[in-house]
Amino acid sequence: MTMVAPIALGSGPDAVLWEAPAFGSLAPQSIAALEGVESAAREEGFARGHAEGFAQGQTDVRRLIARLEGIADAFTRPLAGLDDEIENALASLATEIAGALVRENYTEQPDRMAALVREAIVSAGEMARAIEVRVHPEDLQMLRPLLTNVSGMVPDISLARGDVRVHAEHVRIDARLATRLKRVLDNLSAKSAE
Repeated sequence: MTMVAPIALGSGPDAVLWEAPAFGSLAPQSIAALEGVESAAREEGFARGHAEGFAQGQTDVRRLIARLEGIADAFTRPLAGLDDEIENALASLATEIAGALVRENYTEQPDRMAALVREAIVSAGEMARAIEVRVHPEDLQMLRPLLTNVSGMVPDISLARGDVRVHAEHVRIDARLATRLKRVLDNLSAKSAE
């Protein structure tokens, strides 16, 4: 065995001697033993890398699932609000269609509108002294021959055809077509909610 001489580090009185470490007696290992050590190290590294990769993959999958759930939630939220919008739009469309049909019916059968006016007057009550019945000017011309005993009929251009408003001392009756149709739709909505 060869001896290594100490080496002086630095110069002067504070110089430190460095000596090579003693390795003792190392017996040379066989090639098979070295290959076994290498194989074990490789297997340990593979197992550690596999475990770390699997854990990272699970984290990535959880993150992706959370992201997809967020996207799905973002899609469903507007659709929930859309249901209400569609329902309101359909109700409005139904009201307009029904209104047009009723107005046409009143024009073709004026006695039906005359019955509505009589019903509104009765709703005002017998106590009402001065009653004013407001209708569209064209409806007034159509109703006058049918309601000869009703005084206080007044044309009102702010009303649509088929609308009736009765004003008495302390009573206001809104028999406009839109109001009546809304009441019908509200009743239908309340019944379907039950």
